[in-house]
Amino acid sequence: LLIFSPVCDIEVPERLSSSYEQLKCYHLVERCVHVPAREGSEEEILLVHSSEHLEVAKSTQTMNEEELKRVSENYDAFFFHPNTYRCARLAVGATLQLVDAVMSGKVCNGMALVRPPGHHSQRNAANGFCLFNNVAIAAEYAKLKYGLQRILIVDWDVHHGQGTQYIFEEDPSVLYFSWHRYEHQEFWPSLKESDYDAVGLGKGKGFNINLPWNKIGMENSDYLAAFFHVLLPMAFEFDPQLVLVSSGYDSGIGDPEGQMNATPEVFAHLTHFLKQLANGKLCIILEGGYHLKSLSESVCMTVKTLLGDPIPQITGEMAPCLSAVESIQNVRAAHKPYWKWLMYEGITLLFLQANACPSPSTEHESKITNINEAAKIEKFLEMHMTNILFPVPPIKTATTDSKGSAYLLPVHLVKEIDKIEMKALVSAFYADLVKEDKTLLSLGSMLAVLDKILKKEVCNGIAESPTAAVAVALRHSVNFGFQRVLCIFVGDMQIIPNTEDGCFTVLFCIWGFTFLQKTFLLLLKGAEGNDFFSAILGFILPVAYSYQPNLTVIAVGPKRSLGINGISLLFALLQGLAESRIFAVIEDTEINLMESVAKILVGASTPHFGVYVPPTQEKVNKIKILRDQFQKEWKMLQCSGEWSI
Repeated sequence: LLIFSPVCDIEVPERLSSSYEQLKCYHLVERCVHVPAREGSEEEILLVHSSEHLEVAKSTQTMNEEELKRVSENYDAFFFHPNTYRCARLAVGATLQLVDAVMSGKVCNGMALVRPPGHHSQRNAANGFCLFNNVAIAAEYAKLKYGLQRILIVDWDVHHGQGTQYIFEEDPSVLYFSWHRYEHQEFWPSLKESDYDAVGLGKGKGFNINLPWNKIGMENSDYLAAFFHVLLPMAFEFDPQLVLVSSGYDSGIGDPEGQMNATPEVFAHLTHFLKQLANGKLCIILEGGYHLKSLSESVCMTVKTLLGDPIPQITGEMAPCLSAVESIQNVRAAHKPYWKWLMYEGITLLFLQANACPSPSTEHESKITNINEAAKIEKFLEMHMTNILFPVPPIKTATTDSKGSAYLLPVHLVKEIDKIEMKALVSAFYADLVKEDKTLLSLGSMLAVLDKILKKEVCNGIAESPTAAVAVALRHSVNFGFQRVLCIFVGDMQIIPNTEDGCFTVLFCIWGFTFLQKTFLLLLKGAEGNDFFSAILGFILPVAYSYQPNLTVIAVGPKRSLGINGISLLFALLQGLAESRIFAVIEDTEINLMESVAKILVGASTPHFGVYVPPTQEKVNKIKILRDQFQKEWKMLQCSGEWSI
């Protein structure tokens, strides 16, 4: 498409064909609904762009080579070909077709593999390989056609989408988030307004979020920290009705533009988190990505997650670098006046000396140093994908509750363990943990489901059982060989699991709040439902991702202040861990709760949490005390709270 300059020789048709071939290789294409592309109309393009810009683009269809060169010189890093205009219209139309399919309910979510990309394009100018701003047009189209009032645009391309920022910087109906390689304004497009303090203009103040990366080599942990400590809290407070992603994979490992170290599975995790917003209405539109193997594997990780496949374990050290901490902290400080969730956070701007920011971890740096040739990067990625991918269990969710099969959706029913066999098992291994008959009676059902999960015959499971039986589940999992178990209690905890038997367990009791690692115990009482986001995003998820469990157990007991939708969202957010291996133990037999949790486990969209209520200053302070206390051990917490260097 793009000619006359070696700058543009990376924007090639193989970007689409290699991605599509890799999707076919993973047998993902046949699992998707195919939405036919069409050309975007002039009226649709004019929702964002000026008529002058449209006329110039139209006129290039009949230009000769010299005329194309001359008009291309008016733009930064954009070069016309006679077919550029039609291809750009197809990219717009395909994007809008995806929006229609999602908003009409034909599909839950989707991805548009399009080129040319769009996020650099401005109202009156092509820029950076982009002629029309596909995602910006999609946002205006969705507002006009479907009456939407809140749209979130997430731009994880490694370049700043300045075109999208300019279009929406005064518009509070669009929340725009971009992270991008910046290097203190040294990296293209080298704009002052790409820095963290560009928060929007007029009524749009607070709705433009720039997170500048001032170092190359950012890793998976840096990207996750940006989501936990900036994007997700803002997104849940904003409460979008639709999420659009400017999905550039030049922020992935091996890309010659980005020079970052994030591996393909991180995009599965990012996609998973965005699926929890807007009732799952998520449209992902391709932007950049110029290492074909890195691009195609990252596209596949994204699509697998959209389809609801279990999410691979994240790799790499879970510790953001100090440069990332600086950027994240400064974004939070710049946006504190505009967001309720930041109201009581003690945040100051953070400026590190250049030599105070170490290079990324030696492990990742050596990867780049030793595989700086494209072929070596490709070989590394082949090995990496082989290591992280795993056979998907044939069954999504298991239960023994046959009476609930009518509302538990496509759930596999398993047979309870025989009572005689169960008593012998308890006598041999769990006698010290089983104090009541009702606990003993529930174990046949609970362990039957748990065994299916541990043997990887099902992805997850749900059992109706007293929460006191969770202690047995934890020891049983360890005996089976699962050495890192994340356990979360919601509501009253009847028994503190004994972890003196070699079980390395991280346990939270939330609402009200227990944190336990081995024999270490900390109590935080009285948390309410409005503390959910500060607790889960600011503390539990960062600790859980630092810990990297191979099983997650969530027990729901009585006397809980968190509502059903909050519990469902908790389950959904934690599905990114442990290859989505979750065991739900629910004491409460309330049918609505069982149904809601079961829906999440089988892959339904997350229900709306409700009107955002900010946490009280007292609760924010309690979470901050926890963060400060544990951030040396659990380094994903280090992007929150005050820092001293």
